[in-house]
Amino acid sequence: MKGACDNAKFGRTMRSRKVAAVNRWLATVLVVTTGCASAGDTANAAMESGVYCSDTWYRSVERKLTTGDGRGHGPDVGSDEWKSVVEFKLGIRGKQDIPRRDSEAWCHYIDQVIEVDKRPSTGGSGLAVGMTGPSFVCDKVKDGSIEAMICGEEVLAALDRKLAGVYSAALEKAVNERPPLLEAEQRGWIKGRNECWKAADPGECVRTAYAHRIAELQARYGLVANSGPVRFICDGNPADEVIATFFRTDPPTMIAERGDSVSFMYLQPSGSGSKYQGRNETFWEHQGQAMITWGHGAPEMHCSRAP
Repeated sequence: MKGACDNAKFGRTMRSRKVAAVNRWLATVLVVTTGCASAGDTANAAMESGVYCSDTWYRSVERKLTTGDGRGHGPDVGSDEWKSVVEFKLGIRGKQDIPRRDSEAWCHYIDQVIEVDKRPSTGGSGLAVGMTGPSFVCDKVKDGSIEAMICGEEVLAALDRKLAGVYSAALEKAVNERPPLLEAEQRGWIKGRNECWKAADPGECVRTAYAHRIAELQARYGLVANSGPVRFICDGNPADEVIATFFRTDPPTMIAERGDSVSFMYLQPSGSGSKYQGRNETFWEHQGQAMITWGHGAPEMHCSRAP
C-alpha cells in the first residue's frame, strides 16, 4: 500500500513539475514578446501571430491529437468546442492556470504541453502515453450503451484511441479518393459496432470489431509493412490467377485480387499452412499450394504459386 501511495505521490509531483515548467516557459515568452512589441518590432509580432492560432497551426494540432469522434466528423477545428476537446485529450481541461481559449497565449500553452508530453502524430497508432478514455467525449453517452461500455473499460478505450489515430492517418491517404467512401464506411462501421449489445459476449464483440477495423484500415491504406504481391495460378489456367498481398497487421490480413474483384481477408486458426477468410472467399495456402474459393457456394480452386 505504501508503494502505491508513493507512486501516486510521484505521479502528482511529476505532473506538477511539467505544468510548472510550461508556466515558466510561457512567462518567459510573454515577457520577450512584450519587450519586442514595445521596441516596435511589429514585423516579428505579426509573424508570430501567423504561426500560433493560425489555420495551419490548428490543423497541425488536429493531426497530432485527432479530435474527431471516429464517425468521420468532429468539432470545427479552431472553435471553442474544438479547444475544449484538445484540453481534454491533453489531460489539462479544468486546470486553473490555462490561458483563455480566445487568446494567443492559449495556443502557446497548448503547443508547449504537446512538446513536453511528446505526443506522437497519428501516422502510426495515434496512441499517446498516459492518455485515458476513448477518442470521443463520454459526457453525453447513454447508460447501458456500447459507447458507455467503451468509456468504462480502459482496454476498449485504448482500442478506440488507436482506431482514431489509424483512421486519421487513413483519411490523409484517402484525400483524393473518388468517390469519397471512407467517412461513410466509418459511420457504417460504428453503427455495426453499436449492435454488439446483441452478442452473447458484447465486450468480446467490441474488441473484435476494433481489431478488425484497425487492421483493415492499416492494410487498405498502406499504413503497415506488407509482403507481395504474390501470384497464384489456378486450375492450371494462366488466365485464372489470384494476386495476394499480405499485411503485418494484428490480426494478420491479406488483400486478394481476381480479375476485377477484390477480397479482404483475416488470418484464421488452422492446423497447417495459412488460412484466410473473407466475406465470401477463402484462401488456404501451404508450401506454395493454395485452395481458394471465390464467391458464395463457388467450387474450390487448386492454385500454385507462380515463380
